[in-house]
Amino acid sequence: MSSASGRRDLLRWLAAAPLAASVLGAGPPAWGRARGGRLPGVEKPLPDDAFTVRGTNAETRFPAFRGTGALTPRSLFFVRNHTRTPVLDERDWRLTLWGSGLRGRHPVHIGYGQLRSMPSVTLTAVIECAGNGRSLFTTQQGEQVSGTPWTMGAIGAARWRGVRLRDVLYRAGLAGSAVDVMPRGLDDEFTADGVSLGRVRRPLPVAKALDDVILAYEMNGEPLPYDHGFPVRVVVPSWIGIASVKWVGDIEVSDAPLASPWNTRFYRLFGPDHPPGGSAPLTRQTIKSALELPWDATLAAGERTRLTGRAWSAAAPVRGVEVSTDGGTRWRPARLHDVPRRHGWVRWSADWVPPRPGPVTLLSRATDRHGNVQPARAAHNTQGYLFDAVVRHPVTVV
Repeated sequence: MSSASGRRDLLRWLAAAPLAASVLGAGPPAWGRARGGRLPGVEKPLPDDAFTVRGTNAETRFPAFRGTGALTPRSLFFVRNHTRTPVLDERDWRLTLWGSGLRGRHPVHIGYGQLRSMPSVTLTAVIECAGNGRSLFTTQQGEQVSGTPWTMGAIGAARWRGVRLRDVLYRAGLAGSAVDVMPRGLDDEFTADGVSLGRVRRPLPVAKALDDVILAYEMNGEPLPYDHGFPVRVVVPSWIGIASVKWVGDIEVSDAPLASPWNTRFYRLFGPDHPPGGSAPLTRQTIKSALELPWDATLAAGERTRLTGRAWSAAAPVRGVEVSTDGGTRWRPARLHDVPRRHGWVRWSADWVPPRPGPVTLLSRATDRHGNVQPARAAHNTQGYLFDAVVRHPVTVV
């Protein structure tokens, strides 16, 4: 059998694997607004005071983070679905590793119990959609972009427990010639412009896969919820959220570079300021901060207000946060409430007494230990990725 025909046979087998029967019924979902706190295709409740529904997705309202601690409760974690949440049974689940980057070049299967019996690690990390803040390109910078109009709530921080991907790759017989690995989810195939692009999948270079990536089966000390990848998901610290494939079912290991729509058609920077074919595929996230305050909040003049928020950077731990209560003319340091750590965020606060009634623009600006500082403007790109500019947060003082 030729290698090409063998690969086609394996792909057909994977598509027809028994676990596919455990996924929610076939056919296009009927998406719409959440009714009674529920959204078709999402398993957990999405109360209006905590989430904004955006198509198949649910964004956490950033003020809902206030008082929740450094970890995001599972009930408040944002939902990013290309199709709908599959309801899977761990008894049927198994991970298949296959491809030309394995020494034996034959598929290796690992069951849920086998994975759980391997040495585990715990990692605290944020997962953030590459388009987090996308709507601000338009509302704040006057630039048109496409995609889900997230504000700042397509992010959450959790304590993930699982197995290092490198341990699984070595167990499967990783070859020295391997260059890319590509996890693929078990959710429904994604259709764009009437064409099926298959199940969500995106390659990782072997160097990253062997570094700090884990296959997680727990979130904040409990099994993963269905909406967040049960039974097993990939967690790629500090990289854009699409790299952390949920409901992983197979991983292709290749001795040649791999590609998918999620690193060619999407998740590159396109536009006049970028190469004609787009930038290189996006990897690491950026630096951001935001206030845990409703947009257009009303505050009382002459009364002390404690401004609170969160700041994070994918490049290095946050070193400090500054706030401005006059639209950016003057800045003063905020107090950090967490020890800054790699892959995580910090909570911060600053007291303010609004001096007089009227509209005010509040700003927060993060700096990390590598010297990265949030810019005044984010680099425009037509798909609205990696918004990192200082957020201009309007309030009204009465």
